[in-house]
Amino acid sequence: MSQRRAFSVAVYARRGGVNGEVLVIRHRRLKTWLPIGGELEAGETPLEAAVRELREETGMSAAFPALAGALDGVPVGLIGYEEHPAGSKGLHMNFVFVADVAADAEVVPNEEFGEWRWVDRLALAGLDSPLNVRQFGYLALDAEVAAHDHEALVLDE
Repeated sequence: MSQRRAFSVAVYARRGGVNGEVLVIRHRRLKTWLPIGGELEAGETPLEAAVRELREETGMSAAFPALAGALDGVPVGLIGYEEHPAGSKGLHMNFVFVADVAADAEVVPNEEFGEWRWVDRLALAGLDSPLNVRQFGYLALDAEVAAHDHEALVLDE
């Protein structure tokens, strides 16, 4: 029997732009620090799932920016892709996004977490999390918005 496979997303909500801070949550079930995320629903694109997950899990508004150096056709805010085993959920094939939030954005947690932090590069380095969470966190902090960000997807309040 083959292993279950599911497409998922991770969203690094970023405030303060490049070299600012990213949001991480302490996941209740997994007991580790992670970005916001979850599985795609039927018919969703990865970007649509990222927008939905950010809204459902934090209540925050965000802009998914067109990134400098992104190839034509790459969804706005996409910083990478990775795969990881997700226990009984099988293999997660994970699209990773960065989304810019306002400096005064307030996190309204859902049932998946009760603890969260905004972390900068230094705090990210010492975070008790899987290595790829820290690695993608650095990419999110370094991701530069395209000079003409006319394609940003803005998630309204």
